[in-house]
Amino acid sequence: MDGKINAAKEALGFIDDEVVLGIGSGTTVEIFLKLLGKKIRDEGLRIFGIPTSYQSQMAAVKNGIIVVDLFQYPEPDICVDGADQIDYNFNCLKGGGAALTREKIVISTSKKVIIIADESKYSSNLDKAVPVEVLPFAYSYVVNKLKKIAKKVELRKAEKKVGPVITDNGNFIVDCLIEIDDVERIEGEINNIAGVIENGLFPSKLIDVVVLGNKEGAKKLVRQ
Repeated sequence: MDGKINAAKEALGFIDDEVVLGIGSGTTVEIFLKLLGKKIRDEGLRIFGIPTSYQSQMAAVKNGIIVVDLFQYPEPDICVDGADQIDYNFNCLKGGGAALTREKIVISTSKKVIIIADESKYSSNLDKAVPVEVLPFAYSYVVNKLKKIAKKVELRKAEKKVGPVITDNGNFIVDCLIEIDDVERIEGEINNIAGVIENGLFPSKLIDVVVLGNKEGAKKLVRQ
């Protein structure tokens, strides 16, 4: 937990008054929003936020952020988000919270992207399952196609309801164990399957800064 807190604290330095902020999802982002809420109260800031999930929308409102959307601000000034895994080249794997589609949209449209995470998420390669958001209508077809490129394909089951996880967009999540040798190629190959909405591979070209926290503090890495 200390690593997440310290990464979130470091990211506060990127936030100025009147900024339009893309708000990611997940536990580290929740910590960041709580700290940002204190900064808003202490300094009298006005921060406009574009959430990527109901979770981050509720947390934004709770912490005094003015919630807006991409219709009003199609290019946010900055986006702060977490990641499930980050490789040494800044490629990221996301989607553990099933918010990957809106996260990728907001990250892609933002002028600057900051990824905050505990340093344990930083590794030489991406080797966790890749989440894929799938239109339920096309589920069986998509699974058959994914089985041709993945070692394992599994529908994500909900924990506190019967049946599958349903995303904020009303879709399924399929987790795919794939050997990731080329992030951009595999990202494109998955997204080219009819019925796939988006997948959790985020190529390094989308990421500007990675902030990694540990119990002593945080370090900031900038993509060259």
